[in-house]
Amino acid sequence: MYSWFRQVDDLLRGRRTAPEILSKGEIPLPLRVFTPMSILLGLIYGFFMGWYALFSRENPAYAQMLASTVKLPALFLLTLIVTFPSLYVFNALVGCRLSFSATLRLLVGVTVVNATVAASFGPILGFFTLSTTSYPFMILLNVVLLALAGAVALTFLLHTLRRLAAVPYGTPLQPLPPATELDTPQRRPEPGPLDTPPVRPPAEAIGQAQSIFRIWVLIYGLVGAQMGWLLRPFIGSPNMPFEWFRAREGNFFQAVTQQIQNLLGA
Repeated sequence: MYSWFRQVDDLLRGRRTAPEILSKGEIPLPLRVFTPMSILLGLIYGFFMGWYALFSRENPAYAQMLASTVKLPALFLLTLIVTFPSLYVFNALVGCRLSFSATLRLLVGVTVVNATVAASFGPILGFFTLSTTSYPFMILLNVVLLALAGAVALTFLLHTLRRLAAVPYGTPLQPLPPATELDTPQRRPEPGPLDTPPVRPPAEAIGQAQSIFRIWVLIYGLVGAQMGWLLRPFIGSPNMPFEWFRAREGNFFQAVTQQIQNLLGA
């Protein structure tokens, strides 16, 4: 288990998405490690989310506590399943060299980053849970914390995809000649006929790839938000009986607007 956390730490520090690794079309994120880690880290945030069901009412709702704990990793993984095909197609459109399995490992890595940041917010969520019984406030606090975690994860994804877009599929990436003490800008030797300088795509191609990836990020955010709405309740209203799932009505954005109005007393 310790080695699994070390691998997650390497991912957070960028050691597993370094340019020299991505240039080979490889994503060294083994699914047998990172998939269980995304579930475990999601459970940690869900556990703190479930505190509200224990400390906000006279009779603790242990069933809601359990539901909150298990629904968070389900939210992350179901969003991954729904959005993965579109990410693979978008990668193919911009000429990235990732294979089907490498794209899946990359998206699992994004899910792990998302769950890791969310888990790090767990103690903060627990502190506010013990400090207030306001249901609208706790709803909005969870929305903000999960949105921040998602933003960090998607920033990581965009940063990785920009690196990939700079080295399209089929383009050899060769290292630059090493600098020496005798080399100066005026005295650096000219490349010989057998030397092949590194090839980079034009700036216009990279800009187009980034625009396409931003569209996918928007899709991912919308799917994640609506998936959370479909899996509700995550916290559980103290004035409503426990249910694993609510009836399908409205949408995530209407619910957030309503909770803001409730919090402000509108």
